[in-house]
Amino acid sequence: MIFSGSMCAVVTPFRGGELDEAAFARLIEYQITNGTTGIIPCGTTGESATLSHEEHERVIELAVKVSAGRVPVIAGTGSNSTREAIRLTKAARDSGADAALLITPYYNKPTQDGLFAHYSAVADAVDIPQVLYNVPARTGVNITPATVARLAEHPNIAAIKEAGGSMDYVSQLRLLSDLPILSGNDNLTLPLIALGAVGAISVLANVAPSYCSRMFDAAVSGDWELARELHYETFPLVDLLFCETNPIPVKAALAMMGLIDGEIRLPMTPLSEGNAPRLKKELERLGLMQAGSN
Repeated sequence: MIFSGSMCAVVTPFRGGELDEAAFARLIEYQITNGTTGIIPCGTTGESATLSHEEHERVIELAVKVSAGRVPVIAGTGSNSTREAIRLTKAARDSGADAALLITPYYNKPTQDGLFAHYSAVADAVDIPQVLYNVPARTGVNITPATVARLAEHPNIAAIKEAGGSMDYVSQLRLLSDLPILSGNDNLTLPLIALGAVGAISVLANVAPSYCSRMFDAAVSGDWELARELHYETFPLVDLLFCETNPIPVKAALAMMGLIDGEIRLPMTPLSEGNAPRLKKELERLGLMQAGSN
């Protein structure tokens, strides 16, 4: 199964306004070396909303090339335009991506019937495993468990990334469907595993992939004591990675670690001076500041 373990919603590094391909390759190697089981380019953390179509496709191509089959690549291809989502998903498939991650259409605020029709249209048009992505705080719309269960009957709908933050939602979904569930919130990954989640698409994994992979492996093997220890060890860092809008803090952290330049695109702005020292101190506590020299 390609949707399992600790997967990384990888950032998109820029330098001088352009994609920093060398830094992107370093990030992927850092992930694979430290136990990450899947690479997710062009998601929210990858600043997909500010990428041109050409950049979007190039990032996915690079992720596939650098990963070289060692871990799956699940490409972010969602859009609030169904036609655009189909085009991006086809391009990802043609680039060799193993699967696609499709956010619920944002701004439009479709009905549940509209969400069903949107996802069905993409799944009908592109023969590649597809992951539904529910994150109502970002999109303004929540895909209900009942709609997910309807979509799960489609052979190309393969999993759901749940980032709504509700334990009740996950329990209701599991009662209606056996569609694989992926945690989309680092602070809730451990409890979601207890509810049956088979994987996580993580922001934290960008900076602490070894911690994330070890926590996931411990939990699924039944070593809950170690899993809880790792959860609490990294919880303060998770909190700091969301002290400002994602991916502002995580890109700042990766820059502090020497892995990327740290450049971020407007309308996102650099991490505030007040939060930067707190983030650096936590990275130092966890022994992550030397990652760029490894």
